[in-house]
Amino acid sequence: MELQLITNGKAKKIKLAANVFGCAFNEPLIHQVVTAYMSAGRAGTKAQKNRSAVSGGGIKPWRQKGTGRARAGTIRSPIWRKGGVTFAAQPRSYEQKVNRKMYRGAIRSIVSELIRTDRLITVESIEISSPKTKELVGKLKDLNLLDADNQKILIISEAVDENLYLSARNLPTVEVYDVPAIDPVGLISAEKVVITLAALKQLEEVLK
Repeated sequence: MELQLITNGKAKKIKLAANVFGCAFNEPLIHQVVTAYMSAGRAGTKAQKNRSAVSGGGIKPWRQKGTGRARAGTIRSPIWRKGGVTFAAQPRSYEQKVNRKMYRGAIRSIVSELIRTDRLITVESIEISSPKTKELVGKLKDLNLLDADNQKILIISEAVDENLYLSARNLPTVEVYDVPAIDPVGLISAEKVVITLAALKQLEEVLK
């Protein structure tokens, strides 16, 4: 398949692997992978004390009969003040198993859909001479981006570029990734994805 490449303000066609960038939109697979990715980010550290974890209560508060009060076996009972919590929350893992084949298939499907909906813009390179936000804004405006209100833009480069990263920090709607940092949530949430040619080729090799 062919994709449009923008270089020096001009467009030309480049060839890409159809089995990577021409996949059908697999919504169930994407949903499963996105859910697993977001679940893995949950801490799962919430914890409460049940009646066995509360200190004290090793002796019966009062004798069983003859006091006129209700029977009680321990002061750690959930119905007592400072007692344990009924069905207390315990630390847990929210991780869901997603194998490598499924993950790569979801990324292929997402990238293919970005191409079909004209949300993927391929450029020769994005070079920032110094960490200045103004320079990055100028380059994005040359691509007819940053014109829409709160349009989220994802920039993908072939390697970590400190100048590019620092230039984007003051832009709340712009994020910068290198190829290993690509994730399904970042791709889906971006309205426009700008990727360099070298990063596109690198991504193609990863997803084959």
